[in-house]
Amino acid sequence: MGASGMGSNGSGPAMNGVKSRKVIISSDYAAARDVQRLVREDVERSGFDHDSQFAIKLALEEAIINAIKHGNKMDRSKRVQVEWTITPQTAEFIVEDEGAGFQRRTVPDPTVDRNLERLTGRGILLMEAYMNEVEWLDGGKRVRLVKHNRRAGAKSA
Repeated sequence: MGASGMGSNGSGPAMNGVKSRKVIISSDYAAARDVQRLVREDVERSGFDHDSQFAIKLALEEAIINAIKHGNKMDRSKRVQVEWTITPQTAEFIVEDEGAGFQRRTVPDPTVDRNLERLTGRGILLMEAYMNEVEWLDGGKRVRLVKHNRRAGAKSA
């Protein structure tokens, strides 16, 4: 692991335009930024349009921050695993923490009047708004995010 606490068993050069990586980081925001940089580079190289690049950056940042803050409770001994597969058409991400998980339906809707000043649920709302698919797995310890590249003629949110 490097100074940022990042370990990787990522793939080598992209084959047929497909880039897959798996990175495990400590529950540390600096390590999260390193992962986001790698993803940004892979997404740009795959030719994603600017709106899709922004959506991926925002949703992935929220997913990793939630894993560190809410899932792992800022415990640096706990890890966050981030996997991605990016093709010129689609980017798919899986972010998994070592926390207890949660039930998506129990998170308050931040757009309801009584919740407007509460800070919970906004990251989830952003992920669900900006990605084409968001799936909560393994009792809420894992989230799967999918974004289609509009430039490639795929469907878009």
